[in-house]
Amino acid sequence: MGKLPAQTYFGINTNKIDTELLRQRLKLKNLEAKEKIRETHPHAEKFFRGKGLDLGKIREHSAKIIGAGALTGALLLNPPTNIKMLPAPHEILAKFTDEKAKNENSKKILVDTFNSILPTRPRSLSRTEEKLLEQVFGNVVGIPARATLEGEHLNTTYGFIGAEQHLRRYPGDNLKNHGDKDVVKAGIAPGFSAWGYIAPSKEELTEGLEEVERWYAVVQTLYLPDWNTRQPYLKDWYKHRKVFIVNVRNGNAVVAAVADSGPAAWTGKQYGGSPEVMDALGGTKYKKGPVIVFFVDDPENKISLGPVEYNNQEIAMLRN
Repeated sequence: MGKLPAQTYFGINTNKIDTELLRQRLKLKNLEAKEKIRETHPHAEKFFRGKGLDLGKIREHSAKIIGAGALTGALLLNPPTNIKMLPAPHEILAKFTDEKAKNENSKKILVDTFNSILPTRPRSLSRTEEKLLEQVFGNVVGIPARATLEGEHLNTTYGFIGAEQHLRRYPGDNLKNHGDKDVVKAGIAPGFSAWGYIAPSKEELTEGLEEVERWYAVVQTLYLPDWNTRQPYLKDWYKHRKVFIVNVRNGNAVVAAVADSGPAAWTGKQYGGSPEVMDALGGTKYKKGPVIVFFVDDPENKISLGPVEYNNQEIAMLRN
């Protein structure tokens, strides 16, 4: 059998293409184009830089805008048909007024409430859905949880959480200092968090900062739409910010502190939790699951980090 001819497209022999050389030339062309724009249109380059946009990614940014516009138009023309009718808040709270239910079945009732409110697959919640959950958490769980706090809001409050490793609390920290063998099984992150070490030194590691690392959460600050333009403020605002995390499958809840940024979008997860957080939410084998994540409105720092034992919380009826 004779040798097959090389595959060709538009007369180009693809068997002879040096892909690395092609990549280098395209990259050089991209750099030359960016430099030309800087020289001939400095005002445009300054404008884009002020908006936090890279000249080399203008086309990518435009595609995102066009895609968002198309999606918005599609939603307006074809509104979702699977949105559940939300029950009235007083109907939900009435289930918790029975003493037996309050003491024995409150988690089950809360999970049933999630099933009646939330879609099966996580998505961004409407403001109406978030307001209803805020009332449920405040009056049933006893935590002043807010989807929006001081004007700040995560990209989504209903998504997937994934297991994270321990964080290095100070220079020289190592895994053996983080607890017993069951806890340290998760390992320790090779670097430090988005905010650096939890404490500048071992001597400055207070009991409160130890709790921050033990009960830390990860949220996608890097994907906030105004992260580039408001980064100094947002970085300070999110550092060790308390969040209320609820496993919608079993009702387990934790108050955690934001101590790292992530996970990456390609992972399919929107949040992360320390080994202790994940254990409290679903047990030692719990690695990923759907959760609600709200901010905790606690300006006086009275709410402790850790698991929420809401079965013993006193139930207060909603105020109109």
